[in-house]
Amino acid sequence: MRKLFTAAFLYCLSISAHAQQNWNLKSIVEYAMTHNTGVKLSEVQAKIAAITLNQSKLSQYPSASFSGSLSLNSGSNQDPISFNRITETYLSSGLQLQSSADIFNFYSKRNTIAANEWELQAAKANTDKLRNDIALTAANAYLQILLAREQEKITLVQVQQTSAQLNNTRKQVDAGALPELNAAQLEAQLSLDSVNYLTAKGNVTQAILTLKSYMNIDAAAPFEVDAPPVEMIPLEAIADLQPDNVYALAMANQPLQRYNELRLKAAAKSTAAAKAFMYPTLSAFGSLGSGYNNQVQQITGITGTTSSQIGTVNVNGVNYNVVTPRPEYSYSKTNFPSQLSDNFRQSIGLSLSVPIFNGGNLRGNYEKTKLNTSSLEIQKEQDDQKLKQDIYSAYTAAVIALEKFNAGKKSVEINERAFNYANKRFEVGMLSTYDLITTQNNVLRAKLEYTLNRFDYVFKMKVLEFYKGLGLKL
Repeated sequence: MRKLFTAAFLYCLSISAHAQQNWNLKSIVEYAMTHNTGVKLSEVQAKIAAITLNQSKLSQYPSASFSGSLSLNSGSNQDPISFNRITETYLSSGLQLQSSADIFNFYSKRNTIAANEWELQAAKANTDKLRNDIALTAANAYLQILLAREQEKITLVQVQQTSAQLNNTRKQVDAGALPELNAAQLEAQLSLDSVNYLTAKGNVTQAILTLKSYMNIDAAAPFEVDAPPVEMIPLEAIADLQPDNVYALAMANQPLQRYNELRLKAAAKSTAAAKAFMYPTLSAFGSLGSGYNNQVQQITGITGTTSSQIGTVNVNGVNYNVVTPRPEYSYSKTNFPSQLSDNFRQSIGLSLSVPIFNGGNLRGNYEKTKLNTSSLEIQKEQDDQKLKQDIYSAYTAAVIALEKFNAGKKSVEINERAFNYANKRFEVGMLSTYDLITTQNNVLRAKLEYTLNRFDYVFKMKVLEFYKGLGLKL
């Protein structure tokens, strides 16, 4: 119950913290780069790579293992101490300490360590790449929210204008100055404008939900963003973002290019390690051991002597018995420490392993590592080409977006001027309601298109700035 209460409290605290904060681009990007699930997964992979590197480093040191056994034996068995055949039930145990170390063919391990070091650096670079990707994606989602809000404002103004025109027209219709058709047309237009406004409002909500998903924030949590005026967003001059210069900087700064370079270095070391596995391996080994048997006995003293005949001898025709004295001993079972000391054994030696035939596994692995290197080289070339194409495409798109933005600005001015003239003519009865509505819709389309082009231009410029290494600034 306490855990449930704590979890609920932390959840409410998180929602409260979100509710009290207005998100700007900087806080959005920083939060997304930290909490995005893709980034978290990449960080886990980097930790796994670090563990793999540590394991490969520890493999250089001698290995050691300790083993112990305890068994109850019955029937005909070999005494593990005297190695005689015995038929009885006895309890035995054994202890052994073993160690081994490679003397020759350290190249495989050293190259494996070097490969794992590069793989770790590559994993970190991949995490940086994912952070960059999510930063750019979150920035685009943030701009989509600003765009949706601008469109919401435009459609709201359209609703207000149409509503005002309907009120004026309704008064004139009621006074008999205009036919009912004029009011009906404006009512239909108001209904259409309301739908457009609700659609724009829904687009704002949808854009916020999309951004929340990138930031890994609960969809039900309150979320407010700061919306700076689009004209206040700083932009580099298009002349300073020439694609050849941007590409040169991107090749030096982008994590994907660094990731590919590191993977190639790791692949080269993996190839060297695979080749070293085909060479002989010389190792040293040693062991210490002892054993115990609960039936082993030791002499504790002499209790007396007995004579026993061992044969006869004939001397001058007379047979004489030959006897020998035999001492009688007392016995007791040997205790555990004494047996461990008496049975203590040591061994040391060298082991040579020469790969002769193994079904082509070693040679096949070596050839596959070389092909993997070739594959990574092709992938690097492909990614470099794509980066260049993306930068040139982004530059071309930015130039086109700028031209469309400038053309859209003129279109808005012309359509607003035309609407002002049409509205004046409508007020004096020289223009039909249909023509007024058409002119008004032209203004709405021009404004929406102008706003879309403006944000499209801003985003494409931000992409170029991002590739150049200037970061994301709004």
